Amino acid sequence: MNFFNKARPAQNTPLPQRASPPRSMHPQTAVAVAMTGAPSNSSGTEIKGARQSNGLKEFLWQLDGIGHGHLLDLGPARQSTITFFIERGFKVYTEDLLATWRHFLEDEDQRLKKLPAGADRSALTPEARAEKFLETTMCYPDNTFDAVLMWDNLDYLDNELMSRLAARITSLVRDGGVVFAMFHTRKPVLFHRYKVVDAQNLELIPASCPFQPQRVFQNREISNLFARYRSSKMFVGRDQIREGLFVK
Repeated sequence: MNFFNKARPAQNTPLPQRASPPRSMHPQTAVAVAMTGAPSNSSGTEIKGARQSNGLKEFLWQLDGIGHGHLLDLGPARQSTITFFIERGFKVYTEDLLATWRHFLEDEDQRLKKLPAGADRSALTPEARAEKFLETTMCYPDNTFDAVLMWDNLDYLDNELMSRLAARITSLVRDGGVVFAMFHTRKPVLFHRYKVVDAQNLELIPASCPFQPQRVFQNREISNLFARYRSSKMFVGRDQIREGLFVK
């Protein structure tokens, strides 16, 4: 089924059984250029700190008709975002991933300092830490979510957690579900959080950065991370942000 002419799911559709696609399967990818300017609301007033988001519009198009779905927001809880999706019939879960990861690392560092000399440190490798973190966060059953707001978290995570998180999210998304992610085309100078203003606009909120940006993804790297999704679409903005939609 093609992402761009898919049939809408019916209301109260039973939870589908997730089937893993063959390893050789690659998502269909399309790229569009997103024009960014000074967004305004219905009264014509410019929205401060906002950007027009074609990715958000496509995300909402994909979710249209699901009804009573489940959405996971991996940014800090923003009332406007929560209300926006609740009004559309979604149950919203929030998990401030970067803040949770930072607190987890701080706790692990304190634990390391208390270990006696010669103690086993195998559980404190980057790989082991990433595994432990995911075991203690986002403890939801597989196929729980119809939608995930990934934002730009993957740009800020180390390689060990980044790849494992992408795999974990894949297991949490139902067949037909969609992930909305953002990728910087250059390492950003400023760090922002995001919230939904309306069906076309996101507000960028300056914030302190819990981690330095770790990478600038190449298109092939993004495709590999989301290889189990059946289709994808990228919007390339003039503000050095790519928005990606990935349909499982």
